Amino acid sequence: MTEEMSTSLTNATTAEKGEIIKGTVLKVEDKHALVDISAKQDAFLPINEVSSLFIEKVSDVLNEGDQITVKVLSNTEDKLLVSKKAVDTEKSWSELQEKYDAKETLEVVVHDVVKGGLVVDLGVRAFIPASMVESHFVEDFSDYKGKKLSVKIVELDEEKGRVILSHRAVTEEESVAKKQKILDRLKPGEIIEGKVQRLTDFGAFVDIGGVDGLVHVSQLSHNRVDNPSEVLSEGDSVKVKVLSVDRDNDRISLSIKETLPGPWEEASSSIKPGSVIEGTVKRIVAFGAFVEVAPGIEGLVHISEMANRHIGNPSEVVKEGQQVSVKVLDVNSQEKRMSLSMKAVQDEKEKANLKENLPKEEKGFSLADMIGDQLKGYK
Repeated sequence: MTEEMSTSLTNATTAEKGEIIKGTVLKVEDKHALVDISAKQDAFLPINEVSSLFIEKVSDVLNEGDQITVKVLSNTEDKLLVSKKAVDTEKSWSELQEKYDAKETLEVVVHDVVKGGLVVDLGVRAFIPASMVESHFVEDFSDYKGKKLSVKIVELDEEKGRVILSHRAVTEEESVAKKQKILDRLKPGEIIEGKVQRLTDFGAFVDIGGVDGLVHVSQLSHNRVDNPSEVLSEGDSVKVKVLSVDRDNDRISLSIKETLPGPWEEASSSIKPGSVIEGTVKRIVAFGAFVEVAPGIEGLVHISEMANRHIGNPSEVVKEGQQVSVKVLDVNSQEKRMSLSMKAVQDEKEKANLKENLPKEEKGFSLADMIGDQLKGYK
């Protein structure tokens, strides 16, 4: 209450216009109330002077016996007219200005839902525009009536009687604080759970507990990914590894690929020395050719292992993109190296063909059979 209000507050036997007086509610009707302010006659409090907000009936706000403070609007022989709203409004503007200057967060209850937003009673009518209720789109605000909300005063103009509040400002402030807390806690190399929030052409944004990090398309898989939708959907739960945290720019780089077994780890369990597999010639170099035998796995066919004859250049035998059969000579998954041989495959094929082409009667000959046939000639 202002100093001016305090000095004029009195339990007067006469009530002058403009006086601020304490009183007791004697009677409550639908459209008015009678108040005892120790004057010659009971004060008349009409419904439109009870609250700054629209009310259906006086009993929505007042009950008999309530102690209230009112301002005298007029005093004639016929009627002593007072206003509770005027006192509440003057007091509220002073308090609201202090809260606005301090950027204080207020707890309010939604009084009504109207077109364009929500109405709140702060001693004066305050309004929360629809765009300032939530950070996300709300189609129907009917459930907000009677709901408690934390708000900030974003606009205050006593002359125009304008008070604009924002719940969105509070939630966004909380979100920033939460994000900063997460940024301070995160460490590169950490593996955490997340949920895919949205997909873009260049990657996926993953929520890791209230803050989004980016998984670049190159960090989605060990295999080539042209579009993130090939391997992810919005809402997917994923494990991610923190690659870097840029606290100055609020950026977090994540990797799904780093949490998955690499192709070389998988190759060590499925591709063994001695096995014959198919591959594709990816690169030709002076000392041989690199052959891809699985996605992301290339092995070297040294020039000496390309053919059973001497060759001066690998391009005499293979060309890029050619499908070839190779035998695995050695696998070193730690160093990501694999030695392959085309010559060994050719040798095995030649042996198999030679065996297949031998005359049937010559197969299975023993030394005893041959000596026995020669001794028959001396009889």
